[in-house]
Formats: sequence, C-alpha cells, structure tokens
Amino acid sequence: MIDGTCDSRFAAVREALEANVDSGEDLGASIALDIDGETVVDIWGGWRDPERTKPWERDTLVNVWSTTKTVTALAILVLASRGEIDLYAPVSRYWPEFAAQGKAQVEVRHLMSHTSGVSGLDQPATIEDLYDWQRSTSRMAAQAPWWEPGTASGYHALNFGHLLGEVVRRVTGKTLKSFVAEEIAGPLDADFQIGAKRSDAERIAPVVPPPPLSFDFASMDPTSPTVRTFTGPLVDATYANTAAWRAADIGAANGHANARSVVRVLSALSLGNPRLLSAETIDCVFDVQADGIDLVLGVPLCFGIGYGLAKPETIPYIPDGRVCFWGGWGGSLVLMDLERRVTLAYMMNRMSPGVIGSPRAETYLVAAYAAMGIDLR
Repeated sequence: MIDGTCDSRFAAVREALEANVDSGEDLGASIALDIDGETVVDIWGGWRDPERTKPWERDTLVNVWSTTKTVTALAILVLASRGEIDLYAPVSRYWPEFAAQGKAQVEVRHLMSHTSGVSGLDQPATIEDLYDWQRSTSRMAAQAPWWEPGTASGYHALNFGHLLGEVVRRVTGKTLKSFVAEEIAGPLDADFQIGAKRSDAERIAPVVPPPPLSFDFASMDPTSPTVRTFTGPLVDATYANTAAWRAADIGAANGHANARSVVRVLSALSLGNPRLLSAETIDCVFDVQADGIDLVLGVPLCFGIGYGLAKPETIPYIPDGRVCFWGGWGGSLVLMDLERRVTLAYMMNRMSPGVIGSPRAETYLVAAYAAMGIDLR
C-alpha cells in the first residue's frame, strides 16, 4: 500500500505510515522529508475515498487547511525580501481603508502573527462571505478589533489569507491565488494551489471530517474571540469537498497540495533560497510577536512573524532550535528546521480530532528525527 522512495535510514517513517494505513488511522496520506536539499523520503499510500476504491497516487492532492497559511506567509516574506513590503509598517500604508475603527497602528507583522484583533467577520457571517473577496475584505477593513492589537494572539483561523492577500493585491495588483501560482509554486515547480482548478478535480482526495470541535458555543460568552472567530463564519469540514470552496481564494485554509509540494515550497525557508528570501527577512520569522494563551484557541502558543515557534506545553514534539512550523485542521503538518536544514511535511485526508497537531503527525516527526539521532520524546 505504500509507494514512493524512502532512504533506508528512514524506514521507520515508512513503517509508521504503513501501520496507520493498515489500521485505518490514516485513510490516505503522503509524507516528504528534505535534508539539505536532498529528498530522503517521498512516500504515499492508502486511499483517496472512504469506500477505498481509488488509491492515493503520486500526484494526489488534498485540501491542507491551515497548512495553507505557511505559503500565504511566505508570499509576504517574498515581497518583504524584495523591499515591496515592510513587515513593521502599518497595514494602512498598503491598504488605507484598514485604518478604520482604531486600526491605524496595526502593522503587517500583526496580521502575520494573529495579533491584529481582527480574527474573523462580525455577524452576520456565512461561508459565502469568504467566497466574495471584495465583500469580505471590505468588511474586515471596516471592523473594530476584538482586542487591543499587538497584545496577544487570537488565531486568525479563516481570514488570515484575506487580510494578507489584500495586502498582496494592493502591492502587486495580483490576487493571492495568482501571486502564489506565478511567483512561488511555478518557479519552484511545486504542485501547490490556493483553491484547486476544475481540471484537477479527479485527483483530489476528499477530506473525511473529524468529530465536532470541543467548543460549546451555546454556553460560551458570545463576545469572546473564540466564539466570534469560529462563528465568523462557522465552517463545516465538508465544505472543503465542494466546487465553491475549491474555486475560492482562501489563503487561510483552502490550499491543495501533497507533502512533496509543501516541502518543495517551504524548503525555500529551511534552506534559505536567496532567489526568494533574504537572510534578514528569514531572521524576522523568529522575532517573537506573541507568547502566551491564544485568545481564540485557549492554549499556550508562540508566534513569530508568519509561523508558530516551539511551545513544549502545547506541542511537545516540536524540536528545539531555529525551528518554525504550522499545520492544518485535522493534523497535517509542515516543519522547517533551519539549524539542521530539514523540511518535513505530512498531508492526509482523514482528519483527526482537534485543531493543532495530531498523534499521527507526532509519530512521523518523531520517527524522522530518531533516524537523525535526535530524540523528541
């Protein structure tokens, strides 16, 4: 059931994927690992569909949820490296309307680190609002922040790409979807898309939803950032399997990819691709913007500019050092280890419970690092 290539040193990673596919923990999945520019693991297996009639293949794509954010953040870093965006400048320098309702001092770095105070849409909000770029970004620009910007993180679950994508559009004249396709995925020969072309429908593995989130919104304060974010709008995982979702430009959540393509894109950060990123811009990723209880997710998180940084009490299996990461709802993960020049990604269709990480992602990451002589347990 497991296909692809795997250096013998990393046989435990392949064996772990095989065991999870055999047990049904993973329905279908792909794992890729690059070390110092060499692909040492590029494997896939299982099934695209719950009926187990269509095998997961080399070019299978899946909606990767918030792993999309890592590529959206990279787009901003590319523009920062070119001198077209200042990460520490007010958003309103590029998007004047965003200054409304006391947001004149909100900086680009605040959008990238989930500290802007604008983590969703005010009510009423529906998924169709996110599909309409002009309507949703205009509403976000007109909103007042839900907490004092820059003082704490509050996960920008679904609007991360709209906020940053509008900055990209104002600076370059290109939509976020187009910028990623033309300036990142294309030059890197990476099979990564925000959204998905209709012509690719046959190779997309539909997501299999997890159990419902543990948040009981009916019993919570309706003015809390948690409730306002997750109901602004409320999203069902099955939306990812619709044509409308795939056609949209949702840089927070509707990227379509596999592990190989995610590694190909994000290794630009791990390896320091000078064609895309300056060393000074890469250093900014590790400028801590928030370190504490996230106001939306309610768990301790540490954010640099664009990416999560190690927070052992929440995700204990992230290695120490110059490491940044993020993943998607259901358990997908991409990790960039700049000290060891390592990029690892795991993408799958059967979603695990929870919002951050998964036991499966932990198993694969721990096995990969053990093969490198590093114990993450």
